[in-house]
Amino acid sequence: MKDAYPIRNRRHGLSAGALILAGVLLAGIGAVGGWLQHDARERSAERRTEFTAKNPPAGLPSTLTTGQHLHWTRCTTPSTARTGYDCATMKAPLDYRKPGGRTIDVALIRHKATGPNAQRIGSLVLNFGGPGVSGVSELPDFLNQYKPLLDRYDLVSFDPRGVGATIPVRCGKAADDTGYDGADACAKHSAALLPYVGTSHTARDLDLMRYLLGDERLHYFGVSYGTTLGAVYAHLYPSNVGRLVLEAPVDPTEDHDEAEVSQVKAVQAAFDRFAAHCAARIRHCPTGNGPEEAARRMVRLAHRLEKKPAPAGGGNTLDADDLARAVADYLDLGTDGWSPLAKALTALIDHNDGRPLSENAQDTGAADPAATPHDDIRAAQTAIICADSSLRPGFERLDRDEARIKAASPVFGEAWSTSVYLCYDWPFDGERVTPQVNADGAAPVLVVGGTGDPTTPYPGARRMARALGDGVGVLLTAEEEGHGTYPWNRCVKETVDRYLRTGRVPAPGTVCPGSMS
Repeated sequence: MKDAYPIRNRRHGLSAGALILAGVLLAGIGAVGGWLQHDARERSAERRTEFTAKNPPAGLPSTLTTGQHLHWTRCTTPSTARTGYDCATMKAPLDYRKPGGRTIDVALIRHKATGPNAQRIGSLVLNFGGPGVSGVSELPDFLNQYKPLLDRYDLVSFDPRGVGATIPVRCGKAADDTGYDGADACAKHSAALLPYVGTSHTARDLDLMRYLLGDERLHYFGVSYGTTLGAVYAHLYPSNVGRLVLEAPVDPTEDHDEAEVSQVKAVQAAFDRFAAHCAARIRHCPTGNGPEEAARRMVRLAHRLEKKPAPAGGGNTLDADDLARAVADYLDLGTDGWSPLAKALTALIDHNDGRPLSENAQDTGAADPAATPHDDIRAAQTAIICADSSLRPGFERLDRDEARIKAASPVFGEAWSTSVYLCYDWPFDGERVTPQVNADGAAPVLVVGGTGDPTTPYPGARRMARALGDGVGVLLTAEEEGHGTYPWNRCVKETVDRYLRTGRVPAPGTVCPGSMS
């Protein structure tokens, strides 16, 4: 499933005029503000109270639970985390079936809560999707989206197994190569790790993390693939579920290939909505007079790029597969991406300039690309998906599924169809066809789905809420385009924040209006 960097990252800054005005005001109040500094220092000097949990994960040796403490120190990487963040390493079993055996180091990052001790709830653990995305690298990039919650929570993220600094899988030509050279290379360089990087293992890491963070229950915000991780945690540890938000959920009832068919249909539908808008509202629309004409033009463009890729800057080129993936990245941005997409397509069609499309794909990544190389993400993503999925189809089904995906979308089907081969020659068995997520007895879990999501289609949100169990999964619907709606949709933000602050879930059937209303 295409699912890297799912959250839309809009950075807001002050204009030059606002900065000048701020300087004048500060100069004016400087003389009378000095007497306030002592009081401010007194308030900020409140000694932080560290929480302590009394329910360690069962079955683990005491050296990993009561005998382990997280030693938070100043982060050295990524560069964006050198101010205001702490980093730590958590010891966890490589194999939870052999908890006394080999251990691994799980990389963590934290931004401390800013509110008074009396208001703090605990830690809110964030997973930004993927799989294969480094939480250590991404938390500084996405902090502003969750900053209003800092008065109540420490914001914590981590590198899941196989990712970043947590037993990174290596699938390149050499043992230290972060590239992806196929399943045989993964087996050659990472065979000892591959059976242990799946979601159920990371969910067990989450429970150990919860305990060491000092929380009796896990408070968690997962987006896209992060919803699978959160739901698997709820299944394994229903009594330890605190306040869990699962936004833009992956459908837990579909196997990998079924999910690809659903996704390619959803991204085609999102493109059709863009094309209709473009035809009606954008002068010189590059996709023509509506969805049908848009599909024909895109097919012709793909054929052109297949024969001769377009220059994309920096010595790179953009081919037909790149075209489909880049357009999908714009669609993930919702209606905010529609006007830039039209301009990027115009540049490509009229001037053979692939830079705007390529640059958007790069901009959706980390601010510090060296912290999480794209090829490393591909290796980790493949390893995690294949550790989770037991689907190993024969050639007859491969051919059938490939044809189904191609037929589902004239624009995106060709590029998506190769996904059916992802795990067919993987050297280890996967865990299950679909994940177990039923969490009977857990506290209510808030599931947030957007009706126009092109990456995790909305029906999957309904199925996730049902699969969690009666009284557990609570669905909040947002009538929005794009992959992820928090915090851009005001109603979603207010509802999610209220739940995380108070534990109160919305009424069944609650719908947040938005750009599609």
